[in-house]
Amino acid sequence: MLRWLKRSALLVVLLLAIALLATWWLLRGSLPALDGEVALPGLSAPVTVSRDALGVVTIDAANETDAIRALGYVHAQERYFEMDLMRRTAAGELAALFGSIAVDTDRRHRVHRMRARVEAGLAGIAGERLPQLQAYAAGVNAGRDALRARPWPYLLLGQSPQPWTPADSALAGFAMYFDLQDAENERELALLRMRPHLPPALYDLVTHDGSRWDAPLAGRPRGDAILPGADQLDLRTLPSPGIEAATAASSHGPAPPAADLHPGSNNFAVAGTLTADGRAIVANDMHLGLRAPNIWFRARLRYQDPRAPGGRVDIGGFTLPGLPAVVVGSNTHVAWGYTNSNIDTLDWRRVHPCAGDAAQAACDRVTAHEETIAVAGAEPVAFTVDETDWGPILHRDPDGTALALRWVAHLPGALNLGLFDLAYAGNLDAALAAADRTAIPTQNLLIGDRAGRIAWRLLGPIAQRDPDCDPALPSPAPDDPPCPPWSITTAAGPLLASPTADRLWTANSRVVDGTLLQRIGDGGYALGIRAHQIREGLAARDRFTERDLLAIQLDDRAVLLGEWWRLLRGAAAEAEDVPALRALAEAAQTWQGRAGTDSVSYRIVRAWRLAVHQRIAEGLAAPARAALGDGFEMPALNQFEGVAWPLLRQRPMHLLPRDYDSWTALLEDAAVEVRDELDAEGPLHERTWGERNTAAICHPLAGAIPLIGKRLLCMPPVPLPGDGNMPRVQGPAVGASERMVVSPGREEDGIAHMPGGQSGHPLSPFWGAGHGDWVEGTPAPLLPGEAVHSLRLRPPRTP
Repeated sequence: MLRWLKRSALLVVLLLAIALLATWWLLRGSLPALDGEVALPGLSAPVTVSRDALGVVTIDAANETDAIRALGYVHAQERYFEMDLMRRTAAGELAALFGSIAVDTDRRHRVHRMRARVEAGLAGIAGERLPQLQAYAAGVNAGRDALRARPWPYLLLGQSPQPWTPADSALAGFAMYFDLQDAENERELALLRMRPHLPPALYDLVTHDGSRWDAPLAGRPRGDAILPGADQLDLRTLPSPGIEAATAASSHGPAPPAADLHPGSNNFAVAGTLTADGRAIVANDMHLGLRAPNIWFRARLRYQDPRAPGGRVDIGGFTLPGLPAVVVGSNTHVAWGYTNSNIDTLDWRRVHPCAGDAAQAACDRVTAHEETIAVAGAEPVAFTVDETDWGPILHRDPDGTALALRWVAHLPGALNLGLFDLAYAGNLDAALAAADRTAIPTQNLLIGDRAGRIAWRLLGPIAQRDPDCDPALPSPAPDDPPCPPWSITTAAGPLLASPTADRLWTANSRVVDGTLLQRIGDGGYALGIRAHQIREGLAARDRFTERDLLAIQLDDRAVLLGEWWRLLRGAAAEAEDVPALRALAEAAQTWQGRAGTDSVSYRIVRAWRLAVHQRIAEGLAAPARAALGDGFEMPALNQFEGVAWPLLRQRPMHLLPRDYDSWTALLEDAAVEVRDELDAEGPLHERTWGERNTAAICHPLAGAIPLIGKRLLCMPPVPLPGDGNMPRVQGPAVGASERMVVSPGREEDGIAHMPGGQSGHPLSPFWGAGHGDWVEGTPAPLLPGEAVHSLRLRPPRTP
């Protein structure tokens, strides 16, 4: 018996070893070939794909189409699963890969019918670039098929990757619409529902659209709100649900108005008048959700083309796997970068759906589209999307009316391949002309050229609204005709350029004012503090180098919270019965003035500010909550700092939330919440910001592997400096998805950072490569280093 037990144990160990070896072999089989020679059908001439020590790719080709085909090959070998997620996210097809857990997400996205729109409009999206789009798709499929085994995530999921098509590249572009814009227009919907239940003076106060931190490029700052007097508004006379009801409701509602951390971006540029040798410098860091691998893929493309200055293209920077273009970078003549514009790209309209096939004059005709969501391991889910001339219906009301949504992304012309033309721009004027023809989710574009000129403009579609229509009012007055459906244009966007400006900056906040602002609207601009600190950093010097601009990108000074630290100290000292305020003030007595990883004061003051904001906002919105009950949702109030601060400075009793006897009581109540939450983790004086702001940058499937998934598929969990209200935006899984500082024509002095690494394979030498430079802020070169791997792609040999 003992002998048989030993033999059985040995057999189990042997089988386990065989299983591990088979798993290892399969995983190794999905690694890309880095060296050697491979036949790639469709090439007109050989292409060289070299990689440096970080996996940054250089593609040397005979022409644009060959370069794009090779880029598709490389993207697929390194990132096919991530590309697949992009197209499925936009199309609402994630459940076919992940099962029932993704059905709700697919419903929210499928209502926009992006795959149907793309397939119907692909010719317009691709334009004259359709051959390149087809070459890219062919390269993608060839690259995936060249792997010895399917990409490892599909092995884990028990799925097979589906072929890539030209339409899928368009869907990858539309995935950025979902990432950068509010596809459900939740902010405007919450404001729409709140507005009828607040007196005009209160609604105007809650929605004040600026603060003392405003830093627009054109126009005046709004400043903090001017508070209404007691004769205009008195919260003590208005309905309130009571603090317990408000607290219970907010516990399952959206985030408080002083949001924890929003994805955003920074870009800024200096003209040649501010550099020693007359060159412009452009800096860009795009803030997105962070994962491993990164959303971007670093590449340099070099090929001959008569459209380029000197007949040769040399373009490098950051590509988006799924799209055949360098999205952000430099072509040795111009350099460019983006921030999300936050202009208004969505509008609600109240519609009266016609009953059946009826064609009453006062009703809106509805077209029903039957959609089916494929679900891995379960039956398909069918549902109907009702669409009007304004857009799809997203909400229906008991009175028979409905809210239809018009979104820029729904309309023809919302996306194209105009980014290709930036590869050939020889100067600022040519780049701006290319911008007129480019459609992507609307961005703040900053450009610099090698002659030292710089410019800002909006890049992407702008809604052409009737000037007599208020987009905040979806229902016209009884005697007014309904607002006509608007169209979009990418041409003639607002522009600011040197020599008018020698310093330019944007950071997702309001950029313009007056008639320009009226034209582009407010889609939820960010608080101006990041733009303020960048502007001040640019104003502090008369001469700049690339490292000077990197220092601004890495600025983690807590300028905004310095005022709140002083407020906390003062509030703790001015009253007697405030034990929580005193506990916080004592633990935060040393103010470092930065979001440093070792800062206790930063963590405490930050949390207290958020808690104070939430209480003030709940108090001001109380009449709407009382009227709407469970139907109330707090809108995102990004400018609420400009409301809360004057209230706390002046402390008017007629604007004190009704649940408190004094402003000190409100501040103490917020302090109690923060103290108790932090005390639960240990002594207050040991609660550092780094403990709270620890990197959690992982592969999407890290949680699917028990015990070891996070160890294998996450970047190191290191404490991170920075936060949302300063240029160095960094949260556990949100932050700078890339950093770039470059002067066109001087790319060898350029700087680049990218978290998460180039490769999506944990066994690759490029998994997480370069991540440490991003964490530490170490100046790392933009251009690829010396090649350590070289792959030759060649046309197939003829028999």
